[in-house]
Amino acid sequence: MRENKTKRTKASLGTYLAGIKDDARREDCAALARLMRRATKQPARMWGPSIVGFGSYRYQYASGREGESCLVGFSSRKSDITLYLSSTFPGREQLLPKLGNHQAGGGCLHIRRLGEVDLKVLERLITTAFREKRRRFAKG
Repeated sequence: MRENKTKRTKASLGTYLAGIKDDARREDCAALARLMRRATKQPARMWGPSIVGFGSYRYQYASGREGESCLVGFSSRKSDITLYLSSTFPGREQLLPKLGNHQAGGGCLHIRRLGEVDLKVLERLITTAFREKRRRFAKG
């Protein structure tokens, strides 16, 4: 069976942030890390070389493949910041129209700048997604 590409690493958030060349993007990602830590009450951990994750859970597919992933997280991508939340959780569809400039696809939210979204709505999305995913998947 193939090994999962995205795994928790010992890399540091500081090193990851320092590698983001665009100053505004780096500041947005640092602020997002603080917001996610506050919303989840979990420390930031790196998953692979470029995903900042909070909390973790184990999963297993019907095929038998299993692994571990972060409950919520984000990554600075070429054209946006991608937030990894969940595609289904209570209130998601009511909150998204209030968020501001974003694109949603599956369990991801794509934003260009934090200043283009309502941070209170974003924090509520993160908190709710985290709690629901933890309730559904995490043990203990």
